[in-house]
Amino acid sequence: MASMSSVVARKTAFCVLILAAILLAGCVTAPLTGRRQLMLVSSAQEMQLGADAYKEVLSKEKEVPNHGSAAVLRRVGLRIAGVANQPSFQWEFRLIASDQVNAWALPGGKIAFYTGILPYLKNEAGMAAVMAHEVGHAIARHGAERMSQQIVAGVGLEVLKYGMKDAKPETREAMLGLYGVGTNVAVLLPYSRKQEYEADHIGLILMAKAGYDPEEAVRFWQDMVARGKPSGFDLLSTHPADEKRIAELKKLMPEAKAEYAKAANKYGAGVVLPLK
Repeated sequence: MASMSSVVARKTAFCVLILAAILLAGCVTAPLTGRRQLMLVSSAQEMQLGADAYKEVLSKEKEVPNHGSAAVLRRVGLRIAGVANQPSFQWEFRLIASDQVNAWALPGGKIAFYTGILPYLKNEAGMAAVMAHEVGHAIARHGAERMSQQIVAGVGLEVLKYGMKDAKPETREAMLGLYGVGTNVAVLLPYSRKQEYEADHIGLILMAKAGYDPEEAVRFWQDMVARGKPSGFDLLSTHPADEKRIAELKKLMPEAKAEYAKAANKYGAGVVLPLK
């Protein structure tokens, strides 16, 4: 008769094999960068989640469609969308009245800018830099990727729990605690920083293809640093430190300028912001 420990070992090994199969089956490639991604959420599921979340946000926030910068937002957004190559997206661009210095994109092309970010943009190309970065997150499906990572982390935790169910309580709790910290610091957060750099890369190319001077992306972040925007402690931050972000953007500038040179229409820095 098999011992209890051997039965547990076999069941744990089986769970690990299932997890490995999930990882192999769920791999896709990010646009432009070619990075391999884990993707366990379908595009249809992700887009529905994005549409639902967008509707919920707009039901609670005050949109300002007649603000002068709202028209610029739609114009910039449509130009970025025109080069994003996402025919299934149903693009929307909304300007929301808020002091928050923020902008975001949800799956399926649902974009929102807060009026609080407008003074930081300075011009249309600054808006394009932020817009294209957020669109980069959307077309690279970073939200679904994060959900997929969390699914796998949850499965891994259950495997560990099962494998250690006969261990001493203090040993079990210590290992589970270490697993949670280790997964967060070594997997989930670094991936998020990688996604931020990837969105910067994709966004820089998109704004250049749309006819906006990619140098404005560097100027935007330099201005944010000059204004004293806090970078946070980079190791435990989901966003890269601004100085590192600027350095990476500069490395990508030759590629972006080559795309800008090929753009059918060149708008340079565009109009000055914010408009009333």
